Amino acid sequence: QVQLVESGGGLVQPGGSLRLSCAASGIFVSPYDMGWYRQAPGNPREWVAVFTTGGSTKYADSVKGRFTISRVNAMKTVYLQMNSLKPEDTAVYICYIGPHWGRGTQVTVSS
Repeated sequence: QVQLVESGGGLVQPGGSLRLSCAASGIFVSPYDMGWYRQAPGNPREWVAVFTTGGSTKYADSVKGRFTISRVNAMKTVYLQMNSLKPEDTAVYICYIGPHWGRGTQVTVSS
């Protein structure tokens, strides 16, 4: 059974940083792109970033220059380093590995 478990969310002040992790089990991750979406209340799910199997990274314009995605295949984990956080980054952050999805971790940016 494939499971993806996110961690690292929480409450942070504007300008602060958080590092999200998504650990997979029951799957070999190397054949898949690994990435993150986010969903704020009342908004559609928004794609955030991806780390492709080819080694490239891509970001939504809204997070470019502030967020960094990384992956460690041996640990079956994808990370999202989030810096210079803004209130509009508040959302549930959900990781994906190929067709598989986690349940999300809440990130709240507020003073």
